[in-house]
Amino acid sequence: MKTFLESTFLQKMREVAPVSQETAVALASCLEPCCIDRHVHVLEEGRRLRYVWFIEQGLLRHYWLVNGVEINTSFSVEGHAVFSMDELYYGMPSQEYAETLEPVQAFRISINDMNRLFETNLELCNWGRIIHQNEYRRLHQSHKDRLSLSAAERYLNFIKQFPGICQRCNLGYIASYLGITLPTLSRLRSKSLYRNGRN
Repeated sequence: MKTFLESTFLQKMREVAPVSQETAVALASCLEPCCIDRHVHVLEEGRRLRYVWFIEQGLLRHYWLVNGVEINTSFSVEGHAVFSMDELYYGMPSQEYAETLEPVQAFRISINDMNRLFETNLELCNWGRIIHQNEYRRLHQSHKDRLSLSAAERYLNFIKQFPGICQRCNLGYIASYLGITLPTLSRLRSKSLYRNGRN
């Protein structure tokens, strides 16, 4: 596994906001590289797990448990930061789950260190602001899509937003995210693959 200063994650950070080498070194000093098996929960409802995870390689899903039913809310891939907003900002247990769907290579930082860096490093604070405003926009658009778009339109938006996920992920999780049934998703995928193959 690469060091953080050589990592894909740092490259992705710098695509979002300026991050100087000095800031990168300060952040790297607080990080611990780790490898996580498939089907491990790095976030769990009702628990404080005390870390932010910077994903270097792998795939995770995020979901809520509602009346015993798993409702998928997002996916995280290379370059994403995974954390509980409730824990990071409010010191409360997580209200969601995040589960690895592939073996994951990541760098983790304690909640305390992440908050300290946000408070003392303007570059990291700015990066944090931008990733949060981007996530808010994604959630806002997802809610709007559910109310205004057909299943086919929601699926097309999904593959633009999360390219390659359909080849890496259980389709039931994607159907849950889109608010459609698995048979409906399978039909939409078949039509899409047919059109792409024909063209």
